[in-house]
Amino acid sequence: MSRTVEPLAPRAPLSRRFSVAPMMDWTDRHCRFFLRQLSRHALLYTEMVTTGALLRGDGERFLAHSVAEYPLALQVGGSVPEELAACARLAEAAGYGEINLNVGCPSDRVQNNLIGACLMAHPALVADCVAAMREATTIPVTVKHRIGINGRDGYDALCEFVEQVRQAGCRSFTVHARIAILEGLSPKENREIPPLRYDVAARLKVDFPDLEIILNGGIKTLEACTEHLQVFDGVMLGREAYHNPYLLATVDSMLFGAPDPVASRQEALARLRPYVEAHLAEGGALHHITRHVLGLAQGFKGARRFRQLLSVEVHRRRDSLALYDEAIDLLAGH
Repeated sequence: MSRTVEPLAPRAPLSRRFSVAPMMDWTDRHCRFFLRQLSRHALLYTEMVTTGALLRGDGERFLAHSVAEYPLALQVGGSVPEELAACARLAEAAGYGEINLNVGCPSDRVQNNLIGACLMAHPALVADCVAAMREATTIPVTVKHRIGINGRDGYDALCEFVEQVRQAGCRSFTVHARIAILEGLSPKENREIPPLRYDVAARLKVDFPDLEIILNGGIKTLEACTEHLQVFDGVMLGREAYHNPYLLATVDSMLFGAPDPVASRQEALARLRPYVEAHLAEGGALHHITRHVLGLAQGFKGARRFRQLLSVEVHRRRDSLALYDEAIDLLAGH
């Protein structure tokens, strides 16, 4: 299985027309490699990695990826400009095409370390972080944020945040079109309870026409993506792309105009087999990969057996490749 943290030759600028959101515990390198079998053009993001993990933990493990995952961006969490600058240098050296600062995560755990959505109350600090990262690297530095937080949920506060970060040189903002309520709601509730306000994100695009504004939050279909792309520069899907990954199979043709034939579900799983075989040969477990492909069977007869095979029997049987081949066969004709 090819992994790299080596410098790579410069690549073409990233397109953020369609991307899959960074999702903790989900968008690891196995998930990204799988999603790449469905779409060549979708921009993929890592899970959020904190500056502490990169600089004082096992940074090489967190940066490891396959060149087959490109186009690929690294998302970081932190609020110390010097540390974020060091992480930006690591990201560029490892071959990532973008580094994204998380200003949207509402978890108590990250709030205590001044990471995530709580940074929306500190636009000057975010601007300093962006400036330091931009000075340290030649790859794009982007920001993913909410439309506000409790106590600072007005449009003027949002504009103040965007303007200060814009003045630091950031030109691409991914906007999760909900506020974050930092006390009393869990991260899951913060993805569901605060109402979606696409109108606020759209107003931001009107008032900052020179910026690239990517819409995130609650988008479930490519038809909705097409509609949003009439207003925004790009769309980012999160949990829908994970739970129903086959929607990525038509992203390249529908949103990028690519002429490549659409892969079937069976073809996508078969393309993943050499990666699975290499992972097993290195001592890895099959479920490290198969937990990410369960949604591939959504919506057709045999889906229950497919999920049972790859989520239950995968822990019982020792013939991992034979089990994987059974799963491929279950997708015949789909």
